[in-house]
Amino acid sequence: MSTLTARFRPLFYPRGIVITGVSGHPGKFGSVAYHNLMACGYAGELFPVNREGAVCFGRSTYKTVGEVPHGRADLAFICTPNSVNEEILRACAQIGVRAAFVASAGYGESTEGKDMERRLVALGRELDLLIAGPNGQGLVSTGVGMCAQIVAPYPPPGPISVVSQSGNIASSFMNYACLTGIGMSKAISCGNSAALELADYLEYYSEDPDTEVSLAYLEGVADGRRFLDVARAHSARKPLVLVRGGVTDAGKRAASSHTGALASDARVFAGVCRQTGIARVETIEEAYETAAAFATQPLPRGPRTLIFTVAGGWGVLTSDACVQAGLELIPLPDDLRRKIDTMVPARWSRSNPIDLAGGETRDTVPEVLELMAAHADVDAVVYLGIGIQAAQANMFRGGPFWPEYGLERIGCFHEGQDRRYALAAAEASRRHGKPILVASELVYTDRAYGNAGPLGVTEAGRMTAPSGQRAIRTLARMVGYARWRARHT
Repeated sequence: MSTLTARFRPLFYPRGIVITGVSGHPGKFGSVAYHNLMACGYAGELFPVNREGAVCFGRSTYKTVGEVPHGRADLAFICTPNSVNEEILRACAQIGVRAAFVASAGYGESTEGKDMERRLVALGRELDLLIAGPNGQGLVSTGVGMCAQIVAPYPPPGPISVVSQSGNIASSFMNYACLTGIGMSKAISCGNSAALELADYLEYYSEDPDTEVSLAYLEGVADGRRFLDVARAHSARKPLVLVRGGVTDAGKRAASSHTGALASDARVFAGVCRQTGIARVETIEEAYETAAAFATQPLPRGPRTLIFTVAGGWGVLTSDACVQAGLELIPLPDDLRRKIDTMVPARWSRSNPIDLAGGETRDTVPEVLELMAAHADVDAVVYLGIGIQAAQANMFRGGPFWPEYGLERIGCFHEGQDRRYALAAAEASRRHGKPILVASELVYTDRAYGNAGPLGVTEAGRMTAPSGQRAIRTLARMVGYARWRARHT
């Protein structure tokens, strides 16, 4: 274990947690954090503190931190007023606590609290205490079942780690983890970043063996040079996806009032991202899709892209997006065209995008996916329209004629085929080490019944993009990162 990972271990892998500000009122932040830790199955010991010793969720509490047995807790989650936190942190250090997450507000985000924040940082140095926050929403570490947050949700376990200068944005990322099924290892709302900056967490994530991709939301950088150095080193080891707020004058003012962050010039920051291999994304949802693709797909070896579609219109729009994104919409290789000619009627597109025009048989789609992924001139595939057959099966199920007239037989066949296509795409991708990104709006619009196509993609450990354009933009970021990494590693 490196010095860096050992330093952050009490924060993300604590053996016990002290929670201050717990009360009999279930809406108080301390009580919410205590509840979430218990409800999500935290693997260590919990030590709730309430100055009156009130019962919380049927469990007794400690009246003071000093009553907590020495050496049993190495993390404190602080939800008490800022006026008492210095005394509490001193008491925590005396019982062996080595890290603290300060959820309390009223620090550097306000003029009156700036001096108190400086004292908090100085106290952390004095006590050799790792201090996250203040003014943060919480942190999770799925490896130990830790949901130390004053809000929901708790994401499924997975390979993505998040650091955010906004608690709400961290929650948004977690909601997308729940939606897509591509989960998280860790997430933290770093609040005002008084003692630990966003770069500190990224430096840790770059060494953390449980993190395969880092995802960050940034409003400002205090030490631009260090951020650049950390980001470059991180990108050399694993992908870093970033969303930045405060790119307009209005956004800068909002960022300042939100976390006290100082937002830098947008053009300068864009240059920093290009230099350091950061995959910069404009929106939360596309940022998570990009991180999920990095976490579950092979890196593309180049920009040469084939589009495979079950309907022409999707292929046209995705072709436009492919060119606009700087990818190479290659001519369909002659040998591949000749092979597909033997598999479907002559009405198919015979070009890229590959549109089989409804001429496929039971095995055609898996076979074409395999042919595309295996071809030496193809770097990546975007597969459009999965779930269409299963959508019709759902209409059969909801109509007045089910299950008679052969509807049950054909409906079940359709659902089985779409699941099979999803699994075949993932298998071909893994076998040939090439990304196959699947896109269908049914990933969202199927929620009332669960479409077998997108559900099959999830079963394969991947995610379905909600449109071809979104899949293309994700692929372009993957190509950009792969090119950067090839030049710098």
